[in-house]
Amino acid sequence: MKSTFEHLPRKVLFLCTGNSCRSQLAEAIVNHEMGGSWRAFSAGTQPAGYVHPLALRALEEIGIRHQGESKSVDAFRNESFDLVITVCDDAAENCPVWLGKGRRVHIGFPDPAKAEGSEEVRYAAFQQARDAIRERVLAFLRDYENSKPGA
Repeated sequence: MKSTFEHLPRKVLFLCTGNSCRSQLAEAIVNHEMGGSWRAFSAGTQPAGYVHPLALRALEEIGIRHQGESKSVDAFRNESFDLVITVCDDAAENCPVWLGKGRRVHIGFPDPAKAEGSEEVRYAAFQQARDAIRERVLAFLRDYENSKPGA
């Protein structure tokens, strides 16, 4: 017989530097698509203080209304997570270090906020980031669930 604890959603924390784009996209997508089995949070080492408007627009385009806020990783230091996923682009940035509890994994994505050009070109970068996050992060979390005993 399974305990009530086994039915609780797993917790995942998405980390990046500014917590305004990629980690926010990941948090919103996981909570929307996998909310029954995962509870997602996001934070940054140097929070920007806002969620990028183009990230919110990209989420709304796929039916997700995100009410996120840019938060510091310090807010989660005493929390336990099943997974902590850094989403910064390894080659271009220094990924945050997580010293708390939780298995650390890196799944990097280019920062759409660094895209240059017209509004249309910049928005396309957010759409690409959203779609890549949706594909790679959700696949990773499903694989993680399936690899755990009792899943």
